[in-house]
Amino acid sequence: MSESIKKPNELYSLISINKAQGPSSFEDAVRKTGFGKFNIMLMVLAFCGIFSPMFETTTMSYIFAPAKCDLDLSLQDKGYLNSAVFAGMISSSFIWGFLLDTFGRRRLMIVGYFMDATVVFLSSLSQNFTMLIICKFLGGAIINGPFSAMIAYLSEFHSSKYRSRIQLMNGTLTSLAQIVLPLLAWGILPLPIHWTSHNFTLNSWNIFLMLTGLAPFISGIIFFFLPESPKYLMTSGENEKAMEVLQTVYSWNTGKPPETYPIKELIQEIPSNKTEEEEDDEDDVASVIDHKSKLYAVNEGLQNFAPLFRSPYLGNFLLIAVIEVMFLTSLNMLRLWMPQLFQALEDYKMGHNGSTTDLCTMLEVLKPSATNGTCVAQNVSKSSVYINSMLVSSLSISCYILTASVIVRVGKKKVLICLAFVGAISCMSLYIAKGTVLTTVLTSVFVSCGNVGSNVVLAITVDVFPTTLRAFTVSLIMAIARLGITCGNLIFPMLLKAGCAPPFFVVGGAVAVGGILSFLLPNTENRALQ
Repeated sequence: MSESIKKPNELYSLISINKAQGPSSFEDAVRKTGFGKFNIMLMVLAFCGIFSPMFETTTMSYIFAPAKCDLDLSLQDKGYLNSAVFAGMISSSFIWGFLLDTFGRRRLMIVGYFMDATVVFLSSLSQNFTMLIICKFLGGAIINGPFSAMIAYLSEFHSSKYRSRIQLMNGTLTSLAQIVLPLLAWGILPLPIHWTSHNFTLNSWNIFLMLTGLAPFISGIIFFFLPESPKYLMTSGENEKAMEVLQTVYSWNTGKPPETYPIKELIQEIPSNKTEEEEDDEDDVASVIDHKSKLYAVNEGLQNFAPLFRSPYLGNFLLIAVIEVMFLTSLNMLRLWMPQLFQALEDYKMGHNGSTTDLCTMLEVLKPSATNGTCVAQNVSKSSVYINSMLVSSLSISCYILTASVIVRVGKKKVLICLAFVGAISCMSLYIAKGTVLTTVLTSVFVSCGNVGSNVVLAITVDVFPTTLRAFTVSLIMAIARLGITCGNLIFPMLLKAGCAPPFFVVGGAVAVGGILSFLLPNTENRALQ
C-alpha cells in the first residue's frame, strides 16, 4: 500500500522540480526525446525525399543516348538540359527560403514534392527539346524548396549530439541515389519500347523519366502523415502543438506514455507583447502571434545577415564561396557528362571490333562531325555503361567512410587540400588514359574527391561562421555554386568541341585552384561553435 502511494508522490515531486526550473529551450526539449524508433523511421521515410533532387539533376545524363535522335539533340542542347535544372534552382533559392520560414516545413514539403512529381511526369511526355528543357527548369525551381525543407525538418527532430550524423547520413543516401539511378536506367532504357499514336510517341526513356517521378510523389504522400517540425512550431509561437509533437517522439523512442515526458513547459521564443484585451480573445491572440512572429523573423533576419558583408566575415565568405564553386562546378561538369563519356567508349568499341585506344580518340564519336550531320542511334543496351556509373558512385560512399575515420585526426583543412590535388591529378590524367578500366578508375577517384570535398567545405563553413549567420551563409554559398554549375555545363560542350585536352585540364585545373586557395582557410580544429 505504501509503495502505491509513494510513486504518485515521486511523480508529483518531479513535476514540481521541473516547474521550478522554468521553461525549457528547444535543444533541452529535443534532447529529452532521445534517439530511437521514431528517428530511424524518419530516416527510412526520407529515402524518396533525398533521392528526388538527385534524380532531378541527373536523369538527363542517362537519356541523352536513347533520346538523341528522338529529340534531335546536339552537343550544345545536352549542355542546356544539364544546366536548366540548376538555373531553376538559382531562380527560386530566396523565394523558397522565405516560404520555408513563413509556412513551415511539412506543408511546404507536401505541396513541393507533389508539384515536382507533376512536372517530372509532364517531362516524361516531352515530344521535343523545348518542352523538355522547360520542364527541367521548372523541376529545378520546385525541388529546391521541399528538399531544403526536408533537410531542416530532419535536423529539427534531433539534438546536437546526433545532428551532424544525420547530415552525414544525408550525404550517404545521396550517393546511394547515384547508384540506384543507373540501376533503374539499366533496367528500363534498353527495353524495345516504341509506342506511337497520332503525333504522340512513347519510348523507353519516357518511361524512365516517368518512374523517377514516383520518388517525389511518394514523398508527398509520406509527409502528409508526419507531424510538423517542433522547432518551427516553437518559432511560430505554437508551443502547445510543439509539446504534443515532442511527447509523441518521446513515446515512440522510449515506449513510455506521452504524459511521462519530463519537459512540461517550453520557452516562448517569439515575444507576443499582447494587451489585456487580446488575452481575452483566443482568436485575436493567435492572429497577433502569427503576425508578430513573421515581422520578428524578417527584422531579425535583416539584422543578422548584414555582418556577413563586413569585416571580419566578408573575407572568409568570399574565400569559401570561391573554393566551393571550384569543387562543385568541376565535379558536376564531369559527373553529369559521365554516362555520355562511358557511352562514347562503348560506341567506339562497337565500331572497332571491341578494341580500345586512348580516351581522346574514343571521344571523337561525340563530335557532330563524326556523324556527318546525320543522327546515329547509340546502343544503350551495353551493361558496362551503367555498371561503370554505379562503380563511380560506390567509391564515393567508401570515400565518405574513409574521410569520416581520418578527418578528426588529420583536420578538415588538410583533408580538403589532399582531396583537391588528388582529384585534380586524376582528372588531368584522363587525357592520357587508355582503355575503359583506367578511365573508370580515374573518373571514380575524381568524383569521389569532388563529392566529399564539397561537403568538407560546408563543414568548414559551419565552423567559421556564428549561429546567426550560419544557415544564410550556407544557402548563399550553394546558390553561387549552382550558378557556377550552370555556367560550367554550358561551357563543357564547347570544351569537347575544342579538343580532348581542354575538358580535362580545365576541370582538373578548377579543382587545383580550389586546393591552392584552401591553404588560406583558417584552422577551425577543436574550435567551439560560435
